[in-house]
Amino acid sequence: MTIRRLPDTLVNRIAAGEVVERPAAAVKELVENAIDAGASRIEVAIRDGGRSFILVSDDGCGMNAEDLALAIERHATSKLPDDDLTHIMTLGFRGEALPSIAAVSRMAISTRKRGEDSGWRMTIEGGAAGNVAPAGHPQGTRIEVRDLFFATPARLKFLKTVRTEALHVRDTLERLAMAYPDVGFTFTDDDRTVLRLDPGPDANPASRLLRLGAIMGQDFQAAALPVSVEREDARMGGYIGLPTLNRPTGQHQFLFVNGRPVRDRLLMGALRAGYADVLAHDRYPMVALFIDLPAEDVDVNVHPAKTEVRFRDSAGIRSLLVSGIRKTLADAGHRTAPALATHVLSAFHPHAGAGARPFMPHGEMADSAMTQAAFAPFPGESLPQARTEMPQEMDTLQKHPLGAAVAQVHNTFIVSQTEDGLVITDQHAAHERLTYEKIKTALEGTGIARQALLLPEVVDMPEVDAERLATRQEELLKLGLMIEPFGPASVLVREIPALLGQSDIQGLIRDIADELSENPQESLLAGRLMAICSRMSCHGSVRAGRTLAIAEMNALLRQMEDAAFSGQCNHGRPTHIALKLSDIERLFGRRK
Repeated sequence: MTIRRLPDTLVNRIAAGEVVERPAAAVKELVENAIDAGASRIEVAIRDGGRSFILVSDDGCGMNAEDLALAIERHATSKLPDDDLTHIMTLGFRGEALPSIAAVSRMAISTRKRGEDSGWRMTIEGGAAGNVAPAGHPQGTRIEVRDLFFATPARLKFLKTVRTEALHVRDTLERLAMAYPDVGFTFTDDDRTVLRLDPGPDANPASRLLRLGAIMGQDFQAAALPVSVEREDARMGGYIGLPTLNRPTGQHQFLFVNGRPVRDRLLMGALRAGYADVLAHDRYPMVALFIDLPAEDVDVNVHPAKTEVRFRDSAGIRSLLVSGIRKTLADAGHRTAPALATHVLSAFHPHAGAGARPFMPHGEMADSAMTQAAFAPFPGESLPQARTEMPQEMDTLQKHPLGAAVAQVHNTFIVSQTEDGLVITDQHAAHERLTYEKIKTALEGTGIARQALLLPEVVDMPEVDAERLATRQEELLKLGLMIEPFGPASVLVREIPALLGQSDIQGLIRDIADELSENPQESLLAGRLMAICSRMSCHGSVRAGRTLAIAEMNALLRQMEDAAFSGQCNHGRPTHIALKLSDIERLFGRRK
């Protein structure tokens, strides 16, 4: 067989398979070019999910006739003036996008360079370029792509439905819009404008939060915590959502490196670690984080799609991400997502028939309207019996964020009154978080204090579990648990952590055995430590169904206000929900 050079048109079509695997990829490349050109407004339009038509128009610096002729040649670029791949400051740099797209479509480019009197136009079909001709055009560039993949029809078979491809285009635009809040974006899908984002005054945090709220929703904007952390030459900013605002998938997690949207395993793993023990394992936080570091410390030339990166100090970047998230969440203390209250209020349906006048409480009933409203989360139940001891220092206590305890409902939920509403607290979830944080603090300090059992307790279990626990005696002792083998299918518990008090020892030991069975080869202190601490804190916390005195309730609320991560338990469930008095009054027809 004879080796021969492939024609340029075929080379470009092969390259297009890596660079442009779907319409959204073509849009991404063209919009990145517009951003690199200094555009302040970018317009994108598609038809048929981008198959039949893509338009990207910008008001950037534009091109002259010579630049336009070179723009569609492979590896021709204006973004590497010094041929330095270690100091890339632009989104594009490979010089592949335009020739790759042009090789598999019918493309028309109209442009006028800033400061010049006339514009230019060129058409390309399947990689074959026509002449550059004069044309009237405002400053900037307009690129029309028709019949994408007509030259490689096999690629069309791999595209999804029109709606799916359009959603991918929108996702691509939204990611770029998050990174550049000072740029305006308009997206039209089949002649319907589905996204319009005005440019902010600059890329400051306020503009960024407004942009994020417009894309990720008002719930995120209301529950977003600002992040700002620096380490040596690396900096991370942006916003993370409170753990109680979460989603079933990771599609609301947005990560950027030097203004470039990325999907990086290292960063996603660090994000998960940052939210460890404040989020259920099958839930995902909402975040938009922006990492900036010297260009020479990150390699963006990993893949033609430029969504993967490599860090010179990957461990340092991971640490920056994890520590920044943990500190931000810790500083948030007992805060929970405001959307929780909205969900509770929307679940409340008065028993009055449609069109009936809302019930208006008077006299003593009016005074107890707050207590009545506390039972809104339990629709369909008769009014529970609630103890309502009113502390003498009510006026002082209700000034605290979580208010003054006034009742315990079903021996499970604490109802407290604040100056402008009420708070419903899950006593077990709240105390579980407090116990967990005490265990972690003890581990980091002098160690967990132990208390001896008056009568050692025997725990029966499958022989394999008993053997697994017996091999971890030393590690368990560091957690405050002293156990020893007691026959082939049981263990003897002699000491337990003092923090746990009167706990369910049988359930605790079996839970720890289950935890160890998930990854029996991993060191407790290296891997499963926090999961076992979480199990311990659950067994050592105030249980649902336990009667509490008003003083005990208030003591729990005050501890929550001072503790880190107390807005949610270690499993990610909210510890409390706050309801505004104005919202409760609307439920009862007192306010419009």
